[in-house]
Amino acid sequence: MPARKRRSFTAEYKVEAAHRVIDTGRTIAEVARELGIDPGMLSVWVKDERRRVEAAAAIGDEPLSASERAELQALRKRVADQDKDIAFLKKASAYFAAMQNNRTGSN
Repeated sequence: MPARKRRSFTAEYKVEAAHRVIDTGRTIAEVARELGIDPGMLSVWVKDERRRVEAAAAIGDEPLSASERAELQALRKRVADQDKDIAFLKKASAYFAAMQNNRTGSN
């Protein structure tokens, strides 16, 4: 039997999954089933996130609200998209600069 490939999850995904349990009051099993992940793994994420929120509250920091987390995720995606656009534009400008140099050098 071939070995199963182990899935990995980003920190943002883990936090979002944990908050589906924390913010909505739904059960870990229900959310895990919805996301297609192991309930034990989600349980660890929920415990970790609750500890993080409690630690932040202990030092006077307010945890991000659901809308703030969604906004942060959207902004991160936007920055990543813009980084891709900038990389493409750099390559395109280098290409056209090289083309221009070839034209002026051949006269």
